Amino acid sequence: MLPQKTRYAIRALQHLADHHGRGPIPLPEIAQNQKIPSKFLTVILSELSREGLVATQRGRDGGYWLALAPVDISYGDIVRLTRGSVALTPCASRFAHEQCKNCLPESECRLHRVMLRVRDEIARVLDGISLAEAFPLPEEEAAEA
Repeated sequence: MLPQKTRYAIRALQHLADHHGRGPIPLPEIAQNQKIPSKFLTVILSELSREGLVATQRGRDGGYWLALAPVDISYGDIVRLTRGSVALTPCASRFAHEQCKNCLPESECRLHRVMLRVRDEIARVLDGISLAEAFPLPEEEAAEA
């Protein structure tokens, strides 16, 4: 399951991708349109700024924008930055690997081997989709038909 922080980060970055190239987007606009609490959004955007995905400008005409082109930001990047890993279990994580508590040794654990395959497939899918790809909402699809 994706933590709320990750889901909020994805929605905020999708909003910024939709407005890419239009200059700074004020935080209240992002918060209101994406239904994200402003205080939580401030923390999330600050973290994404430190990681180089978001740029910011203070002041009356300030706001946030993507520091990279939407095509250069994958959903895998976002999940790893906000969650730490795309793996479903700690033993399957590449960069935050931990032995699972109350488990068999990894060499004997069949679940571990399954979770490694699941991690690889999740990573393949998430790394293959960028913010540049628009997935229309059902009402948008109906309007186009």
